[in-house]
Amino acid sequence: MTRDESEQTDESTAADAAEPTDPLWDELREDARAIAEEYREDDWDAVVLEPDGVSPVESDDRTGLDVRVSREEYETVADLIEEGDVTITAADVYYRPLADEGSDRRVALAVERDEDSETAVFVPLSYDISDARSVFETALVEEEMLIHVVADPADGWVSFSHDDPSLFLEESDVREWSAE
Repeated sequence: MTRDESEQTDESTAADAAEPTDPLWDELREDARAIAEEYREDDWDAVVLEPDGVSPVESDDRTGLDVRVSREEYETVADLIEEGDVTITAADVYYRPLADEGSDRRVALAVERDEDSETAVFVPLSYDISDARSVFETALVEEEMLIHVVADPADGWVSFSHDDPSLFLEESDVREWSAE
């Protein structure tokens, strides 16, 4: 996990991302809160983000998924990093199966964990696989999927790295791309 405050040259698509609003998204966020509560019952500190939007980003500064959150949520996560008390060393990805056959919509919950400090950051994700295809193809080749938490990309972002991008995809997505 890193924090970057470099000046951005391309306007982020996170600022333009549509706010996910539907029952599947609401269920995912409810699941995130419920799982976080289980962590808290085990004496973990748990931060649950409430994204306003998720969008693919490919720029000189970063590639991956931008997860737009409130300024307050961003500062909470950034402060965990700056203080140096939290170093994310593990993660779980809970991928939700497709709600509608043939849909391009994907949802997943990334739980970023620091086992030593017993801190977890919950990042709900909703994304259109067609829009994010290039990002995922790059991630599969590089064996690294990056999730960037941002409030205003011009002010920086916090990145979480995942070494198995396939956890965010349907098997059929990869098969379809390979067939082309």
